[in-house]
Amino acid sequence: MHATEVFGRYAQDYHQSALPDEVIHHAKRALIDWYASLFPGLAADPLAQLEDVLADDLDRGRARLGNGRSATARAAALFNGTAAHAAEVDDSFRDAMYHPGAATIAAALAASQDAGASGLAFLRALVLGYEVSTRIGVVMGRPHYRFWHNTGTVGTFGAAAAAAGALQLGPLPFAHALATAATFAAGLQQAFRMDSMSKPLHAGRAAEAGLLAAQMAARGVTGSLDVLDGEAGLGQAMSNGPDWSQAGATLGREFHITRLTFKNHIGCGHTFAAIDAALALREQHALQPDDIAHVQVDTYQPALDIACYDRPTTANEARFSLHYVVATALARGSVRLAAYEPAQLNDIRTRDLMTRVDVRVDPAIDAAFPGQRAARVEIITRAGARLVHLQPNRKGDPELPLSDTELESKFLELSGPVIGASRAQTLLEHIWHLDCADGLQGLVN
Repeated sequence: MHATEVFGRYAQDYHQSALPDEVIHHAKRALIDWYASLFPGLAADPLAQLEDVLADDLDRGRARLGNGRSATARAAALFNGTAAHAAEVDDSFRDAMYHPGAATIAAALAASQDAGASGLAFLRALVLGYEVSTRIGVVMGRPHYRFWHNTGTVGTFGAAAAAAGALQLGPLPFAHALATAATFAAGLQQAFRMDSMSKPLHAGRAAEAGLLAAQMAARGVTGSLDVLDGEAGLGQAMSNGPDWSQAGATLGREFHITRLTFKNHIGCGHTFAAIDAALALREQHALQPDDIAHVQVDTYQPALDIACYDRPTTANEARFSLHYVVATALARGSVRLAAYEPAQLNDIRTRDLMTRVDVRVDPAIDAAFPGQRAARVEIITRAGARLVHLQPNRKGDPELPLSDTELESKFLELSGPVIGASRAQTLLEHIWHLDCADGLQGLVN
């Protein structure tokens, strides 16, 4: 049995069984975080341009954009998936090196709106997308992550599985949806190693492509069922020929959606352990920028590869700059959306402190990646003191999770300025009771 068929058989069993209350609760948490990512992303590039391009597919259809405009399902998936990744605040599943929510939820929502699904049916589709795609990401492993942006590649499977779940596809059509999705999977890391608007489109395109694959499978379109594990399949072409035999071993027993990371800062998640360590030292020793002679950040290789800008000049570059976010944390005490506004981006004290920040790979920390995302920050003060903090996990990781209250605060902080505090509170309350809703009208902005 090929891996696509294993996932298809699981989907059949999944449709016939109830989900534990804990899993439904975590699905709601994922949705809350998705909206917290979606709303600030609406104002980011390239959303205005994308809305113009999609004009022929707007103001008709049963799905909705994040700004409330009606759209066809595929246009909504593309637009919302892009918006949910654009502000760099979306969730991640650490072991798959992957932001599942942006594409998976965008596709699940578009397919569910198009089908007139209930709130519970939508949440179930969402969970299915997470469970299938994260396992594909884990199998593809670190070799895949060397060149590929998993949110674009693995995200296509999250979208396909979620949309197939919303469409209630049987085991074989479900497998064919994944097989076709594999041929759509793309997204290169090089796209964001230069200042560019392409990165969020990876998530949007994954959402659209996965939805399309599921829609086609529902109409009888078949794919190569060995496309993941075949001799010229995804595993060989985009990884190191991994073993797929255990890909579905824990399905139905362990729910990956209960082990998500929710961002506690704004920016590239690879920088967050270093931010946490810097903030801990700042608080413990009441540090001010002028107190600091040198900052040494030791972490894992992908953090240096991806958060690579040592002297960022734009907001996009700053989000991917270990130097900038650590200096900002030490100078400001937080790294929020305002950190990427011109006033903070060009702040003289922060820019000066950046010149005193060095970053390097620690072999032991690197060896623990991707299962652990650690960083060590050492600060030498002008008075000659040596201050060190090892941050083994990031705030927001499963070991240090955001509480429901903290997640709500993040949602209200990021959505309130876009839709208003009252509407944000109403939406939040609706999500917490979504499993009891007959439809999805309450989710429309």
